Amino acid sequence: MITDKINRRFSGLQGGLFSKVTKADVGGDIGRLMAEGYVNLGWADPFFPDPSMPESVKDAMMSALASGTPSHYTMPIGSIALREAAAKKCARVNGLKVAPDRNIVITPGSDSGLLFAMEPFLAEGDEVLVPDPSYPSNFLNCRLCGAAAVHVPLRAENGWQFEIGEFERRLTPRTKMVLVTNPNNPTSTVFCREGWEALCSFIVKNDLVLVCDQAFEDHVFDGREMITPAALPGMWERTVTTFSISKGLGLSGLRVGYLVADDRLMDIYYGATVNVLGAPNTLAQIGAAAALSDPDILPAYNARLDRRRRMVYDIFSAVPGLRMELPESGILAWMNVGELGGGDAVAARLLEKAHIMVNAGVNYGEQGRDYIRLVYGCIADDDEAREVYLRAAAALSGMRR
Repeated sequence: MITDKINRRFSGLQGGLFSKVTKADVGGDIGRLMAEGYVNLGWADPFFPDPSMPESVKDAMMSALASGTPSHYTMPIGSIALREAAAKKCARVNGLKVAPDRNIVITPGSDSGLLFAMEPFLAEGDEVLVPDPSYPSNFLNCRLCGAAAVHVPLRAENGWQFEIGEFERRLTPRTKMVLVTNPNNPTSTVFCREGWEALCSFIVKNDLVLVCDQAFEDHVFDGREMITPAALPGMWERTVTTFSISKGLGLSGLRVGYLVADDRLMDIYYGATVNVLGAPNTLAQIGAAAALSDPDILPAYNARLDRRRRMVYDIFSAVPGLRMELPESGILAWMNVGELGGGDAVAARLLEKAHIMVNAGVNYGEQGRDYIRLVYGCIADDDEAREVYLRAAAALSGMRR
């Protein structure tokens, strides 16, 4: 068979053409279900599927369309206007003083940016320490780069925070990188300063690379401190940070992200960008620059999402046997459904009885089998969202074992 020619990095991957795939962003089944009226609470896409583009972004893009200029390329590393806007945001929010022409590259979304960030460092036989549970791409990307993802458990009883001893026990001579999503997807955990300082000390001591995905950084609740590890002592020169406009600014469809790193690393990324990523979409970059420059978007969304997370917590905490904590950040709710039969069973039940799609926790690592991930940021209208949550809660109410 021709598939025997595929190398081991890609062998075994399935996109749903010949077998059932449960991951919500793989294959075409989810499109069919949405066409049949099922509600998708599995995509981390704020306000999906409702219109939600801010007026400032819409105006910038419409003006650019009228001029006709978006039919042309920008530089493969991204437009200077967007890199300047990203640099200002990094200084204002992340404590990073970066040069737009030396430390930033624009990517077509943070997913491709994350893989691009990892590729220059990893080769066959390397190992990457990845907290578990974590974003599924964190595990798969290691394999696609020829490396092995080494799962480092996070635990509910410790608030899903780093336990440095777990990293130390898994360190080997083959360890090359630590890969972290902060705040964490799926748990919504905002990793604390104490944990970051211990992890960064471990990284420096063992001469490792840190890749940090901060796609969910924009909405952190209850006064928690959001740490950007690249700004901590000794970390700038060994950290690559990926950012996104998808989650915080609700502009997933524009497919714009950006990497920030020391210029000695960025020189390598600049050299490879045209071959690996190509030039990002010109019109989308114009919209992204407008979004990063508008100070009114994030505060309004923050209040909206704060209200929504409390609604989800109140409704689902009342389901017998379901346990969850109030989300710490972003748009995600992580629910313990072990007493209801586990994540796979609950996701299947919601699909069958309530026509609602959520993510089974097993996709997020070995620690996720008893969990589901629900994206409470979906759906623009609060009343419509409440009706969906109540329908889901009703479908689960009789499942306790």
